[in-house]
Amino acid sequence: MKYLIMVLGKQADYDAMSGSPAPGQPAWTEKDIQAMYGHMGAINDSLAESGELVDAQGLTEPSQGRLVTAAKDGTPVVSDGPYGEAKEVIAGYWVVDVENIERATEIAARAYACPQPEGAPNYPVVVRPIGEMQGDEM
Repeated sequence: MKYLIMVLGKQADYDAMSGSPAPGQPAWTEKDIQAMYGHMGAINDSLAESGELVDAQGLTEPSQGRLVTAAKDGTPVVSDGPYGEAKEVIAGYWVVDVENIERATEIAARAYACPQPEGAPNYPVVVRPIGEMQGDEM
């Protein structure tokens, strides 16, 4: 069964990784960033080796995204979105094809243990089964 494993973050986290810490948010050093990439790369490598990896991507900072809604007449309205007010957003994800949710949560626990600077927030890692559509439902 396929699962989506999502790592969460905030714009302030991306800023801290770029050297602009916010109050209560330490700046990341190059060593911190390399440790994070090394940890995530090791997860990717082991999932690829076991045949469980379907896809994995880190996402750009929320300020680069767009929010799409519609006006009353149905015309699309595109804006930078309420990222300042948003709690956490998806910072990256894995799609895995594993035997059961227990295996998916093992992978999520490994992602949660990612090294980071002392005092940096550590957000939950979300695991969601991916529903599979049957025949005519597509």
